[in-house]
Amino acid sequence: MIKSMTGYGRYENVTDEYKILVEIKSVNHKYCDINVKLPRHLNMFDAYIRNILNGYISRGKVDVYVNYEDYSNSGVNIKYNNYIAEKYMSALKQIGTDFGLSDEINAAMLSRYPEVITVEEVTADENVLKEILGNATEKAAGQFVESREAEGVNLKKDILDKLDYIAECVGFIEERYPKVLEEYREKLYSKVTELLGSVNIDESVLATELIVYSDKICVDEEMVRLKSHIDAMKEVLENEGSIGRKLDFIAQELNREANTTLSKSSDVAISNKAIDLKTEIEKIREQVQNIE
Repeated sequence: MIKSMTGYGRYENVTDEYKILVEIKSVNHKYCDINVKLPRHLNMFDAYIRNILNGYISRGKVDVYVNYEDYSNSGVNIKYNNYIAEKYMSALKQIGTDFGLSDEINAAMLSRYPEVITVEEVTADENVLKEILGNATEKAAGQFVESREAEGVNLKKDILDKLDYIAECVGFIEERYPKVLEEYREKLYSKVTELLGSVNIDESVLATELIVYSDKICVDEEMVRLKSHIDAMKEVLENEGSIGRKLDFIAQELNREANTTLSKSSDVAISNKAIDLKTEIEKIREQVQNIE
């Protein structure tokens, strides 16, 4: 199934201790460009997330947002240093004795002195966080791929419809080409007759002129290649995996043959169809730019 490079996925994994939200967005890009934005506590998992996403994404500019909340109430630890407090207390009493000051020290005052009470950050269990984050990333990536596939179905249908119309244009040109030669022959014969009157016309001269004109406007090879490219693109659309680059190449080849057809045409009807060809091919080229 083909995938669009535009996609969105979101999953929130909530436990008694943590809540981790993973959100994935993407737009089209020539290569695979994954940008992961993590909160400070989860920076160590950047490579881990990228490794997971590499299994889901081949092309596109992808932005990944991770939000983290800690419900465990174990994020910090307050530590009382009895040894330092005792040293402060002893020094303060000595100061009171030396200078005849009253002893008015209380616990609140003593706690304000440096290193008596310290706040330490407790590191969360990395294995637990990794499991929760990995699960949320996998689920968000699954939704993300589903959205890409849904858009891919629409892209495929649209491209196939355009290819069918291009095939109709090719059929019209193939049918019209012999008539153009016949109309040119009649026009040439009429012109010569008008100029020379009843004088016998040398059919070999007319035939030579007709052959030269036929070679000049002949688009048989272009039509064969256009039909071949149409079949090739339809076949690629049925393939799995990353097919965007192949489709883009075929679209360029389609456009080249349409340009040649238009440049050779001297017939209004064929020129109009060649313009229709170019218009539809350009639309296809725009669409395949968004296919992974």
